[in-house]
Amino acid sequence: MLGKKLVTAQKRGETRALCLGLGMVVCSMMMYFFIGITIVPFYTRSVWTTETVCKVLKVSIKDQAPCPNSDGSEDEDVFPYPCLQVQVNLTASGQEVMLYATEDTLERNPKCSYVPEKSEKEVKAKIDKIASNFKNHQNVPCYYNPGGTQTNVIHSRLYPPKGLLFVFLWPTLMFTGGCLIIFLVKISQYVSVLSAWQ
Repeated sequence: MLGKKLVTAQKRGETRALCLGLGMVVCSMMMYFFIGITIVPFYTRSVWTTETVCKVLKVSIKDQAPCPNSDGSEDEDVFPYPCLQVQVNLTASGQEVMLYATEDTLERNPKCSYVPEKSEKEVKAKIDKIASNFKNHQNVPCYYNPGGTQTNVIHSRLYPPKGLLFVFLWPTLMFTGGCLIIFLVKISQYVSVLSAWQ
């Protein structure tokens, strides 16, 4: 009687462990899919792939320029803010170009080097702080397009290679853990059947 209860409990535990392992594998596959359709396209579309050093030439702030989106759409996210413009010397080519915060900044507003979010508080103070940082540091790291299709540069990439690897780390760990659980359950079942047969 006790043996039957133990076998039943063991089978229930194995079933739950298998469900957990399969659930982890399915969830990791879904995470891979969502990363593949959301983050990876942004990474592959970015042409600013080579890192270099840019020398800051000119930092200016235009007073409360409306700075609409590049497509001219008038939505709720468009609001007036000081327009920061940073001109740098690209050491790789020696030409004077505009520096943007990220790839997204250029798409949102090609006139300004930094585009704040509407939810940010004290936007003017933050832009003044960013401008003073550029004035204090004459040489800043930047990314440029070696192919020459984009003449401007960006200060930091939204999805650098290290960041992309970090994004793929969690689903990979979940997939590995799920496969390991399934493997251990199958090994346990095989050993149980082998011992019962002997």
